[in-house]
Amino acid sequence: MALLEVSHLSTYFHTRAGVVRAVDDISFDIFQGETLGLVGETGSGKTTAGRTILRLYEPTAGQISFDGVDLAQLNEKDMRMMRRRMQMIFQDPYASLNPRMTVGSIIGAPLEVHKIATGRKKRDRIQELLQMVGLNAEFVNRYPHEFSGGQRQRVGIARALAVNPDLVVCDEPISSLDVSIQAQVVNLLEDLQDRLGLTYLFIAHDLSMVRHISDRMAVMYLGKIMELADRNEIYLRPLHPYTQALMSAVPVPDPEIAEKRQRIILEGDIPSPINPPFGCRFNTRCPYAEQRCFAEDPEFRELESGHWVACHFAEELRAKGIKPI
Repeated sequence: MALLEVSHLSTYFHTRAGVVRAVDDISFDIFQGETLGLVGETGSGKTTAGRTILRLYEPTAGQISFDGVDLAQLNEKDMRMMRRRMQMIFQDPYASLNPRMTVGSIIGAPLEVHKIATGRKKRDRIQELLQMVGLNAEFVNRYPHEFSGGQRQRVGIARALAVNPDLVVCDEPISSLDVSIQAQVVNLLEDLQDRLGLTYLFIAHDLSMVRHISDRMAVMYLGKIMELADRNEIYLRPLHPYTQALMSAVPVPDPEIAEKRQRIILEGDIPSPINPPFGCRFNTRCPYAEQRCFAEDPEFRELESGHWVACHFAEELRAKGIKPI
C-alpha cells in the first residue's frame, strides 16, 4: 500500500486576471521508503503540488490520502497533528530561516509546537539533530547569518527531521546552493533516508540530480503530469514528446555520445496557466501534434507496467524508438 496517494488533485488561484490553474487534475502515489522525483520547467506547478499535499495551500479538488487518511477532509486541528508526520525542506535557505532566532530555537520550534520535548530533553535533541546533519552541536546559539548557504540548508533539514516525520517534501533544496555543495546535501538526504526510513517527494530542476536520488520520476507541464515511470525508464525510453525534449537537454560527459545524440529543441514559451491550451496542454509546442491533440485532453494512462503517460500517440512514438540520449 502506498504511503501517499494523490488522486485527481487540483489547485486553482483566483486573481484579477483570471483563474490560475497551477495544478490541474494530477494523480500519483509514493511508497514507503522511496523517492519520487518531480521535474518540469519553471511554472509547471511542481512547488504548488508539494505545498498542496501538506495543505500549505488548500486544494480546489481531489484527494490526498496519507497512510489511509484523506488530508483534504481534515480540519485545522487534525491537520496540525498530521503534520508531525509530514514535513518540508524549503528551496531558499536564506529566506526560510528566521534571522532573529538562533539555530537552536529554529530547530527546537517544532518540538515545542508538537509538545515533543522541553528543557534538557529538547536541548539534547537539538544537538543530536545538528550532529545528524553534519553540523557542530556547539552551533546551537549561533544565528543564520553566521552560516554558509549549505550550512543553512542543513539547519533546514534538521528542523524538518525534528518531529521524526515519515514523509519529507524537498522543494528544490539544492537549487540555490553552489554546485560544489549540491552533491553534499543530496548525499546527506540519501544517508538520512537510509538511517531513518524516510520517504521523499523531491522537487527539482536538475534532471541529472533527480535521476541520482529518485526511484521514480514524474514530469509536469503546465499543471499536468505528462509522464511517470522508473527513473532509468524515463531517461532511456521517454514516451512523451515533452519528456523527450527535457532528456535531450541533459548534458552528457562523453563527447562521442553527445555528438550522436538527438537534440530536441522546443519552439515557443510555456503558455499561461490562466489560459492554458484546449486539449493537450503541450500541443502548442509539440512537434507531433495533430488535430486530435487540439480537441481532446489525453488520458493519463499506464502504457506499460509502471510507465504512465498522457499522450494520444505514445504508442507511435514508442514504435519509432526515439531516444534523445
